[in-house]
Amino acid sequence: MQHFLFKGGTALRVILLLLCVCSGLTFLQAQYNFNKVEKWLSDNSHELGGRTILVIAKNGHIVYTKAVNSMNLRQKTINRLVARRTGKEADLSDYTPATRQMIASCSKWLSAALVMTFIEQGKLQETDTVGRFLPVLSRAGKGNITISQCLSHLTGIQSAPLRKSLQEMQGVKSMDEAIEKIAALPMEGEPGKVFHYSNTGLQIAGAVIEKISGKSFETLFAERIARPLNMKNTDFGKGAVALPAGGAGSTPEDYMNFLIMLQNKGSFNGKRILSEKSINAMQVNRITQEVKIAYSPTEAGNFGYGYGEWVMETSATTKQSKVVTSPGLFGSYPWIDNEQQYCAFLMAFYLKSEGRQNRHVTLKQLVSEALQ
Repeated sequence: MQHFLFKGGTALRVILLLLCVCSGLTFLQAQYNFNKVEKWLSDNSHELGGRTILVIAKNGHIVYTKAVNSMNLRQKTINRLVARRTGKEADLSDYTPATRQMIASCSKWLSAALVMTFIEQGKLQETDTVGRFLPVLSRAGKGNITISQCLSHLTGIQSAPLRKSLQEMQGVKSMDEAIEKIAALPMEGEPGKVFHYSNTGLQIAGAVIEKISGKSFETLFAERIARPLNMKNTDFGKGAVALPAGGAGSTPEDYMNFLIMLQNKGSFNGKRILSEKSINAMQVNRITQEVKIAYSPTEAGNFGYGYGEWVMETSATTKQSKVVTSPGLFGSYPWIDNEQQYCAFLMAFYLKSEGRQNRHVTLKQLVSEALQ
């Protein structure tokens, strides 16, 4: 055993490296007082499905990870019923950073970033109209909708409620069929003038990049986002048709890699994933005074919206986005605070949305106070 440890010093160096990493994490955590955050998790986890895990990164380094696992019998039963409806077996194990579950609308942020990679390459422009790539939309009078409008829910298409829309899309057999269904939907206003939070625009954008590349959305996401960010357990279901607006499954550790990249203006572990220009474009609030709100979730409050993400706070002086987020229907809540240079991800699973926005705002405030 001693001979193994010291032969070439390899094993010893590995052990020392692990000790340094652990010591470094302990030091980072010791800089901040997360007592109020932990109390919030303890007080609220029951209302958030009985299981929560919060991961926080400051300046690209994880400084806090905390899981609360206290599901009761009723919550376990609900999880089993939801899983049964999707043809899967419920996972009732304790949350860890590696726990994978469906993240619903947190998917929108991932999909918008993927579309931006095509814009950076010059294969697509924000002002391109979708009829150029999808003639069926032109025949239905929707060909003048732009990519920018698809990413910001400004298509003007009157979409079905979110849950119903996802259920309908889960039954389609091809991306072409999905776009044909969208082409048949009525218009509720002029593109760019009506905001309707839905799954429609990102589905169109996903179809466009498939046409441009000749590859599936799932393959494109793996090549351009997941692999470069070491998101080993994140994908869009690998089914017949990807659902860019709500079909992703992910883990806290995976999604944090994505957030750290965004918070670092497009760079991750020395690799450039997106340009700073693209990150800034994603965070511009597209809901101007001229835009009519046809539908916005109650929990969004008076937030603005960019590309795949809500704008929670904007600087009064620079007009730049201070805090951005993309929460999901099942309760997961990622956010980035550009001013304090940190990002965080709360994973949860519950369907009751009443009071959700207030909880999210309170948690964000407590984390920001702890990191001051």
